[in-house]
Amino acid sequence: MTVHRLPKGTAPASGYRLVAKGTDAAELYLYGAIGGDWFGDGITAKQVADDLKALGKVKAIDVRINSEGGNVFDGKAIYSLLVENPAKIVVHIDGLAASAASFIAMAGNDIEIAEGAFVMVHDAYGVSFGRAEEMRAYADLLDTVNGTIRDVYVARTKKSDAQVKTWMKDETWFTAKEAVANGFADKMTENLRVAASVADPSRYKHLPSALMPRRAAAVAKLATLKLA
Repeated sequence: MTVHRLPKGTAPASGYRLVAKGTDAAELYLYGAIGGDWFGDGITAKQVADDLKALGKVKAIDVRINSEGGNVFDGKAIYSLLVENPAKIVVHIDGLAASAASFIAMAGNDIEIAEGAFVMVHDAYGVSFGRAEEMRAYADLLDTVNGTIRDVYVARTKKSDAQVKTWMKDETWFTAKEAVANGFADKMTENLRVAASVADPSRYKHLPSALMPRRAAAVAKLATLKLA
């Protein structure tokens, strides 16, 4: 997850949808990068906020996630929007909930993860320019951001702060079974038609080998997936 500012006028992501299901429910798809600056047409918190407001009150929202993550502040805002929504939030990790997308997933009252899906947590990172004082201030900002994210994971998983801190520092990938065992999800479900994948393997230190050969198949499946 990265820490930087967003430009104005970003278009909504192609992998994003909020679909009403009757009068009492909705389905929110977060299928793509979080944030709209370095991530092109990524999913912004403003888009989610505007659409949730337009949706109005519903009893339940299914949130479907297949995302490598992205901008930490958009991620935190989307997490807050879901936590504060009066609807029951059921999160479905369909393929990948990595980085910023992994703590968005923690907003679920219930969290389900597909058998072949993954969760990844790591420290925030970013780029800073300027004098030594500004560099030190930026490092302090990253420490603060990491602490707030860690609090979210600790509250959900019931693991110790020290354990979660180690997981984040090491860039830890959890299989579906491991995610359930460690509190990042409540139960494992059968695989869906969306495969876990990453766009740029070079970004990660410990990318599971299972994700590497699935990229082409995942792109093909996402291209044919009907979200609405």
